[in-house]
Amino acid sequence: MRIVFMGTPEFAVPCLRNLINAGHEVCAVFTQPDKPKGRGYTLTPPPVKVLAAEHNIEVFQPKTLRTAEAAEAIQNLKPDVIVVVAYGKILPKEVLEIPPYGCINVHASLLPKYRGAAPIQWSVINGDKVTGVTTMFMAEGLDTGDMLLTAQTEIGPEETAGELHDRLSLMGADLIVETLRRVEDGTIRRIPQSEEGTCYASMLTKELSHIDWNQSAGAIHNLVRGLSPWPVASTMYHDKLLKIHKTKTVDGYSGVPGKIVEAGDSFVVCCGKNTALELLQVQYEGGKRMNGKDFLRGHPTGENSAVK
Repeated sequence: MRIVFMGTPEFAVPCLRNLINAGHEVCAVFTQPDKPKGRGYTLTPPPVKVLAAEHNIEVFQPKTLRTAEAAEAIQNLKPDVIVVVAYGKILPKEVLEIPPYGCINVHASLLPKYRGAAPIQWSVINGDKVTGVTTMFMAEGLDTGDMLLTAQTEIGPEETAGELHDRLSLMGADLIVETLRRVEDGTIRRIPQSEEGTCYASMLTKELSHIDWNQSAGAIHNLVRGLSPWPVASTMYHDKLLKIHKTKTVDGYSGVPGKIVEAGDSFVVCCGKNTALELLQVQYEGGKRMNGKDFLRGHPTGENSAVK
């Protein structure tokens, strides 16, 4: 099939690569504009643009698709289908109607659950046991179009959002190839989304990072996993920011939420509902990431030491 591919971050790269390897004609890639990154604010291309350049695929980087020029450029490409994977921009009705086979999106959840920008992270934060990827025909609403195919996977109890992201990106890459095969041969079945069981996965913000130690250890553990690798869960210790990168729930401790109950061999903090959490990897403000017990060796705790 002749494809216009729209995607931006690393998550979309395996999908584009699989479409190329499957023999489809990817005639153009639409991705977000280059952005400054790093301490030197070096202008950096999106990962999808890098892969497109390696395969000599024409790249478009419009600030918006809501212009006559953008619609005309896509129309002139004469795509059979538009494939959209984490593009980050809304496709207007004029664009959705261009390809004869429609616009097909790869979404990192089992729709209709977790429509929106951060489905992977929220599935981990909420302690879900299962998630997956869904391919769907795009409509004007936000992730509301008819579903096509799904692939399901269990979420590991210690798995971070970053680790799950990498697995789902590979699953989505396989699923889009199978979806296009069945769309082309006419064996695909459209499944309208039910409004029952829907929820919106809002974009992550740094405000979500601060840990409320009155929550249970399990809920905090899920927050830590869900906010890894960004924006990272955190707390305050001696009036400085302490990022929490890795944790595990532990039994046999209880006390005022936030109180440090063991030091030396392990960094254990009391949580709500008479639970406790061991901080396995932390990073103090201005410092490097290290094991929790190593951190405590350099920051001795007193009888009433606590995180806030």
